Amino acid sequence: MIQAETLELLEWPRLCQHLATFAATKLGVAAALDLQIPETQAQTAELKAQTEEAYQLESRPGAALSFEGIQDIGSALQRAELQGLLGGEELLAIATTLAGARQLRRIVDSATDVPILKELASQLRTYPEIEQEIHRCIDDRARVADRATPKLAGIRVQMRQLRDRIYQILQGILQRQSNAVQEQVITQRSSRFVIPVKAPQKDAIPGIVHDSSASGATLYVEPHNTVNLNNQMRQLLRQEQAEEEAVLRALTEQVAAVKPDLDRLLVVVTTLDLAATKARYSFWLQANPPKFIEFGEPELTPKNPDQLDEENLEEETAENSRSLIPNLRSQITLRQLRHPLLVWQQQYEQGFPVVPVDLTIGPQIRVVAITGPNTGGKTVTLKTLGLAALMAKAGMFVAAREPVELPWFDNILADIGDEQSLQQSLSTFSGHIRRISRILEVLHNKSEGESAGEGEENSQFPIPNSQFPIPDAQFPMPDAQFPIPNSQFPIPKSLVLLDEVGAGTDPSEGSALAIALLQYLAQHSLLTVATTHFGELKALKYQDSRFENASVEFDDNSMQPTYRLLWGIPGRSNALTIAKRLGLLTEIVEEAQTYVGGASQDVNQVIAGLEAQRRKQETKAREATQLLHQTEKLHKEVSQKAAALQERERDLKIAQEVAVNEAIGTAKSEIAQIIRRLQSGDKTAQNAQLATDTLNQISQKHLPSRQQPAKPKPGFMPKTGDRIRIPSLGQTAEVLSGPDANEELSVRFGIMKMTVKLAEIESLDGQKPETKAQLAKVAAQAQAIATAKAKQAAAEPAKPNPEIAIRTANNSIDLRGARVSDAEIEIDRALSKAVEYGVLWIIHGKGTGQLRRGVHEFLATHPQVSRFELASQKEGGGGVTIAYLH
Repeated sequence: MIQAETLELLEWPRLCQHLATFAATKLGVAAALDLQIPETQAQTAELKAQTEEAYQLESRPGAALSFEGIQDIGSALQRAELQGLLGGEELLAIATTLAGARQLRRIVDSATDVPILKELASQLRTYPEIEQEIHRCIDDRARVADRATPKLAGIRVQMRQLRDRIYQILQGILQRQSNAVQEQVITQRSSRFVIPVKAPQKDAIPGIVHDSSASGATLYVEPHNTVNLNNQMRQLLRQEQAEEEAVLRALTEQVAAVKPDLDRLLVVVTTLDLAATKARYSFWLQANPPKFIEFGEPELTPKNPDQLDEENLEEETAENSRSLIPNLRSQITLRQLRHPLLVWQQQYEQGFPVVPVDLTIGPQIRVVAITGPNTGGKTVTLKTLGLAALMAKAGMFVAAREPVELPWFDNILADIGDEQSLQQSLSTFSGHIRRISRILEVLHNKSEGESAGEGEENSQFPIPNSQFPIPDAQFPMPDAQFPIPNSQFPIPKSLVLLDEVGAGTDPSEGSALAIALLQYLAQHSLLTVATTHFGELKALKYQDSRFENASVEFDDNSMQPTYRLLWGIPGRSNALTIAKRLGLLTEIVEEAQTYVGGASQDVNQVIAGLEAQRRKQETKAREATQLLHQTEKLHKEVSQKAAALQERERDLKIAQEVAVNEAIGTAKSEIAQIIRRLQSGDKTAQNAQLATDTLNQISQKHLPSRQQPAKPKPGFMPKTGDRIRIPSLGQTAEVLSGPDANEELSVRFGIMKMTVKLAEIESLDGQKPETKAQLAKVAAQAQAIATAKAKQAAAEPAKPNPEIAIRTANNSIDLRGARVSDAEIEIDRALSKAVEYGVLWIIHGKGTGQLRRGVHEFLATHPQVSRFELASQKEGGGGVTIAYLH
């Protein structure tokens, strides 16, 4: 059967072996090794949905499906149905499988967005009562437990008592007849207790000989004293066995009664394990889920409508009236497609790095001819595409970059490799022809089967409760201009892979046969991909719009293939170059070069030029892509910095608003204190003037309009080589020579040199240089201020030195326990009374520090207080503040 041959040619069984290594149960391993290809797209859709949901669970931490405890109990269930007797190990396996299935259902039920898996898990019936009964009757050693039945427990009690009596008697004999005993042990022969006796002294211990050693030196004797006891033990053993068998029979009947449900449980568990296996394999392979391209309305497509007039177009239409080609709604897209077996070989068998290929096939293309050198990767490309199509049909992910888009092929047929056989008298050519004939036979039978009744195939493989219904007419056909009676030539949906088509015979006849075959397949298959060395096949693209060329790249510098697939350009065989690289004699290769035709050489040169031009374009495209990525990265960084600056600006505004509000609140509080002092004190002119001065101080402190401008930055002196700014010219210059006695210096900006005054420049950060006039002015101002302070100090009367002031009740105030607002009034009164002492001790205590902070804030703004400090430890430390008055 050609379908089975195709699976072997594409190494599908080997892929299934790799897949099976990711299974969690023996059931999953068996299902993966015998993974079947679905017959309908509905089956594929459901398998794909299961894999996608399992992939979601495998990707979530702690949500992966667990199959712990689940075993293959199929043979045990079958034997139970046939009224066989299940043993303890089989029953324990059934119990652990039921527990594992229950845990599996619990995991699926707790997950979200997995409706398909939940529907499967809902079919699991785990029968906890059977599981509990098995664990009650069977212990961990797979033996029937004493608690199984009261009768069994009683029998085993009698057996233990009887065994103790037998051991007591035999131990006595061993001690009394130690010289006649070969070894001080008690053993069993034929379920009877015996002792080893030396053969020459067997008469010393009368009894029944049950066995002897291989050398004959030891006899196993049952003494007469224990014969009756052993007979009783044998009877109890038979009773025990009968009771155990009754327990096992009862458990087996319970299992047999629910066998259909347990069979269904195994099917569901296997389905879930297989879905998880595909998900884990896809995760390892870094694969992506495929999307099947939908078909549009079929239409009649002539071979090359651009080159036909009306008369030829009618003839062409009549010739192709039997070829109804479906329109794909989008192109086949398989970018960075990798061969899964080569990926496995690279990672586990120290293989070569895998070179991915890009397959982008237009919707109208029916045949792709791949050309290029031998050992260039043409056959690997065919197998990679075939495996990708099979994996997609089987509900697996495809090892390609997203998006993965390809049609659902109803048949995947391949002729790859050499079917030469001496036994069957098959040559290379005849082997290929026979296999191609079987491929065409499948396409013909498919046509007849579909014409007999569309939808028959779907009914052959029903899916219960499928969430992916397929309409009766998947490809609706409107009234065609050229009706096809009885649908003799239905819509083709097959993928055909041909390796070295037409090879193995005369090149002229082989190329003619290959052309005819590919033109036939263009009408009867959805897509055909063929590898060839025939130059005539390379020209089909320019005669028929359904054909496309592709080639495997060859590096002229290293004289080796790169295994990259190039589209739109036919390839060169490079047979002579490869033969030389593989070790063929140089003189033979050079002689062969002289026999190559000139036209063929010219064509190869043209193809080489096209390949070089394509490589240049690809290099430029890569550089442009890198530049675009760098630009996007830079734009992202700039955007992030701009957003950060905007955020910082917002934070600064908020901070400024908070500071202003705090300043306003503080000013209001201070003004309120002054008003309270005026209201509570004597309304004299001196107090009014004092309040006015205090308000002026508050306004100077909090109002920006009354605050003194910031002092200019300290001056600097430019040196040779410094960079300075000339504000009058708006230029930045370099100092060529420092200032001279006239305070002039030479500078240069650009190509110009000039002399400027020291007062006309500033540093780059805004510092003004200190001129001699400014220094003199500052010195004069400082002298005048010092003189004025000296005169004021001489005119003022001497105040008592607070440092030597004595603390009395008149210059002390105790505020402990008072509120801050009340304390401020008390302090103000105390300060007016303590003027003559020049110092005031304020006792506020330590506590939380709130009262102390309020006192310090009040003293800091009071006009009568020159300074204040905390008292020494002797005088109260942090609990007392000393205020010094003017």
